[in-house]
Amino acid sequence: MSERDSYSGGAVVLTTFASILLMIAGAFQFFAGLAALLKDEFFVIGENYAFAFDTTTWGWIHLLLGVILFLAGISLLQGAVWARTLVVIIASLSALANFLWLPYQPWWSIVLITLNVFIIWAVTAHGRDIAKV
Repeated sequence: MSERDSYSGGAVVLTTFASILLMIAGAFQFFAGLAALLKDEFFVIGENYAFAFDTTTWGWIHLLLGVILFLAGISLLQGAVWARTLVVIIASLSALANFLWLPYQPWWSIVLITLNVFIIWAVTAHGRDIAKV
């Protein structure tokens, strides 16, 4: 078996775990968006926030990001090569959106930012090994 054909079992497990985390983060993102759409008066924000969007707008942003994250996680789990690039882009956008969402839900945003950073690391460090299985 050549070095090109070999793969790390640990890397495959880590990437599989990252794709499952991506689907979970997508579900969390989806439900945060759904909550913002259905009960927008639940979220409270100070009037001096620089990125003040309507809560309904944030709801749609989170809802769409959640669906895309979940679908990207499924594609990554199936070993699609293009999914690694998509995952890095979408997880980066999700981390940015959650950074901007900090005044609305600080702890929830920190959890999702952390999940997205871990997903980006796992996919960029070990993503190619899952395609070899």
